[in-house]
Amino acid sequence: WAERAPDLQLKSPEELLKLASIIEKETGVSGEKPLISSVFINRLQRKMRLQSDPTVSYGLSLNKALKRRLTKSDLASPHKWNTYIIKGLPKTPIANPGFQALFAAAHPKKTDYLYFVADGGGGHNFAKTLDAHNRNVRKYRNIIRKLQKNPTQ
Repeated sequence: WAERAPDLQLKSPEELLKLASIIEKETGVSGEKPLISSVFINRLQRKMRLQSDPTVSYGLSLNKALKRRLTKSDLASPHKWNTYIIKGLPKTPIANPGFQALFAAAHPKKTDYLYFVADGGGGHNFAKTLDAHNRNVRKYRNIIRKLQKNPTQ
């Protein structure tokens, strides 16, 4: 906390821990953590909801793994961790973040990104606009459809 970026808008070590926990659950790709952090910081600055799927999963399962994909009705489920519904950070951390996620939360990369979605290869595609994000989502859904039709690829 003491070594955080000087312009970081988070107000407390607790907020940093909450953000880091979301970053931890969003990606296992170390190099992406500062980018994921930048998206969430940019969204917080613009008073946008974080819309993080892991926060929804956490609230639905409360410390147990959710053994299915999230549905649209899950995203509308009212609970204190659902960042599709609540504004700002969730009630508590959703995971125990590692050093890289904590560092990324304290030192987000400077970007204009507001969105990200899985790329189908273990990482994410990032976007500055909703139109670009929607294109990335369509690409990801096409990859998933192809894999479902031909699971040996």
